Amino acid sequence: MLFHKRPALIVVGALLATSACGGNGAVPSGVGANNALPQVAVGDESVSPATVDTTSILKKLKKDVLIGSTVDPGNGDTGPRSLFIAPTTYGHLTKGQLVTCNFADSSGTAGKGTTVEVLDAKPGSKPKTFVQYAKNQGCDGAAVNSGNDVFAAGMSAGDVEKFNQDAKPEKTYTTPMEAPLVDADADCSLPYAPESMFVGDAQTGSVVKFASGLYGLKSPVAVITGFAVSGSGWTALGPGGIQYNAKLITHNKCNDTLYVIDGVDDTLVAVKTASNLLTTGEIQVLPGGKTFNCKEKKFTCASLLYSGLPLKEPVALALLPNGNLVVANGRAGNTLVEISAAGKVLATKRLNSDKKAEVYGLLAVGTKDTNTTLFYTDTADNSVHELEP
Repeated sequence: MLFHKRPALIVVGALLATSACGGNGAVPSGVGANNALPQVAVGDESVSPATVDTTSILKKLKKDVLIGSTVDPGNGDTGPRSLFIAPTTYGHLTKGQLVTCNFADSSGTAGKGTTVEVLDAKPGSKPKTFVQYAKNQGCDGAAVNSGNDVFAAGMSAGDVEKFNQDAKPEKTYTTPMEAPLVDADADCSLPYAPESMFVGDAQTGSVVKFASGLYGLKSPVAVITGFAVSGSGWTALGPGGIQYNAKLITHNKCNDTLYVIDGVDDTLVAVKTASNLLTTGEIQVLPGGKTFNCKEKKFTCASLLYSGLPLKEPVALALLPNGNLVVANGRAGNTLVEISAAGKVLATKRLNSDKKAEVYGLLAVGTKDTNTTLFYTDTADNSVHELEP
């Protein structure tokens, strides 16, 4: 077990993961304090150029397969947002099942959905209600931790609800969250390493962190502040698409990089050693979204991975097994953009000719370039699709 010393704090190192392979897609089967100088960088500093995989996965994904509807069979909720995958078989979830939130009700009213759906990751799947919870209005993120607890973010409710494996409500997380936009579990699967939840907020422009497992921050803390926000409902933009790279670098050390998109500034940001984030405003995003003040730069900081075109109001993000990232645009049609860990655009892919944003959830699965596929949600027909080679 690794430890990192900080002023007045001892932190268990190596934390978190959004997936067994990098993103939230396990395989289915400043120096000083407030006077710190801005950190300006392009590309992920935690990645060595020699280790960056420049193979485009998006170019290989030619086939679009319909997995199934996400319309809740009970109350008819619609509008799938976010995608996660069950890491194990326990309770009401089976390893490899897809988990998504319905953001709208049966009439299509944004911010009124209250259901979390489960689908098998194969064509012809039928949705099953994991939970319908009236207090969790505007369900727009459903992250699953290593114990199959489901954390459902409710934008309208202004909180994150924790449900156990049997879909029973266990805890409500609120302040400092006001309008959770997305959430992601982070678990490196190392002994005694804290397992955390990261939540982007569309009202405050912050990224909030708290424990989703036995160890870590018990109460929510806005560890990153200052992301730009705008809009509401379907047009809400801010820190979203959160992904965490949990790939093991050595037997006891993770990549430990957190990725965040901001749809207002059209940026993709990398946060190194995210496991070290502990205090309010530890990283401050400066106006424009491209520079950062880092209070504990020795332990953790942020860098600009990419900004500008072809990104256009990005709303979703996936981390591929090879370390590349795929962004879903909210404008200029439903276009996917693949970016390497070094900040280079590798490919773009237009899913359809619609001008309205429809892809609010992305999930990559696989173990290597040759078996990677990409799931996405489509609010036009309330469904999940899979892009395959």
